[in-house]
Amino acid sequence: MDNKKLWDSVLVGIELSLSKASFNTWFKDTYIARVDDGIVHLAVPNAFVKEWLVTKYHKTILKSLRELSDVIRNLEYIISRDDIRKKESEQARPICNNLNTALPLHEYYIDKENNLNPKYTFDTFIVGPFNELAHAAAQAVVKNPGMSYNPLFIYGNTGHGKTHLIQAIGNHIKVTAPHKKIIYLTSEKFAIDYINSINERKANLFKEKYRKYDILIMDDIQFFSNKESTQEELFHLFNTLHENNKQIVFSSDKHPNLIPNLEDRLKSRFSSGMIVDIPPPDQDSRAAIIKSKAGSVGLIIDQEITEFIASNVEGNIRELEGIINSLICQTQLKGRNLNISEVRNLIKNSSKPKKNISAKEIVKIVADFYNIEEASIYEKTRRKEVVKPRQIVMYILREDCSISFPLIGQKLGGRDHTTVIHSCEKIKNEIKTDIALSQEINQIRTML
Repeated sequence: MDNKKLWDSVLVGIELSLSKASFNTWFKDTYIARVDDGIVHLAVPNAFVKEWLVTKYHKTILKSLRELSDVIRNLEYIISRDDIRKKESEQARPICNNLNTALPLHEYYIDKENNLNPKYTFDTFIVGPFNELAHAAAQAVVKNPGMSYNPLFIYGNTGHGKTHLIQAIGNHIKVTAPHKKIIYLTSEKFAIDYINSINERKANLFKEKYRKYDILIMDDIQFFSNKESTQEELFHLFNTLHENNKQIVFSSDKHPNLIPNLEDRLKSRFSSGMIVDIPPPDQDSRAAIIKSKAGSVGLIIDQEITEFIASNVEGNIRELEGIINSLICQTQLKGRNLNISEVRNLIKNSSKPKKNISAKEIVKIVADFYNIEEASIYEKTRRKEVVKPRQIVMYILREDCSISFPLIGQKLGGRDHTTVIHSCEKIKNEIKTDIALSQEINQIRTML
């Protein structure tokens, strides 16, 4: 494994523990310049970033590096300049020398015309029970762009495959309808373009630029929270494109109704099409993802190890990719496949600790989700708008936290355990046929 692959593997793990803003602030434009006698020389863009990484993240970075390569002894920082970055990267020596296994490396280049990454296709998208509805909606869109599910709004937590799926839509249409103009961008890029156009007095050019597209794919809509002027511009762009049957695809880390300070008229527009979530992958889907990701780089993993990883790494797809990257590096270092004991230690060192959550926190999140008072969950009221949220709280406490029925009753206002059993069974049966309820519970679980 060369220096770039090694650092990419480290970043995968670090990104899971930070907010997107923090990750971009402190780790953007960082890379391994070289490695000398077990000392990694990490290039950073300026002295401020260097000081912050030394103070806040040095131990984390060094620990991650050592987990990926046992030849690394220490970590030092150098301030890089853009004009020497390419040269230093070319001179960097590989860390993980491949002894027996030749794993192919795939390079993908972003299409500058539409910003689409060619690696994100339907062929490489693993479909399972957790994402089959979102996948079906995306397939319907590419068969009839602008007419079926317009807009398509896909939401879910980080690392569940949203970006892959929405870009797969763009890449598919790019092949099947090459005459259509497609653009993929983040909401942050859209906001920056808009602000720059205002400052440069080029607002009309901005409007013309985005109104020419047949397919608009926009990632991370939650970024528009509190940005009133940008929301207004998006509203007008949406109307123009939608009225002309241009396909619009959005993604977000939460349901549009839960994005703070998002205008009601935008929420209404988002709801006019199809809103679908991608929850965390189930165990069988995780196993399929592991096999696919490993197979894409030529790594063969035993069924026993695949099942072990799938049952013990319950995080998102990105976390699974981090584990696979670690497996690849260790396989190259040792010149052989890892045994189950070695994989167990690898997961133990790499996985994030699970978060414990209290009944009170669950009540608060469910109450906020359904816009009711927390206190009403504990009251003896049978109001319809309270009964359903209360039953969902009971269901989550039982299914996700394994709390006994009597204890759930005690925590929620001293209710009889038979009431709790009835509520849990009711929700369990309803989610089998009620897609909307299932999506609501998945979104609540994501928020937890």
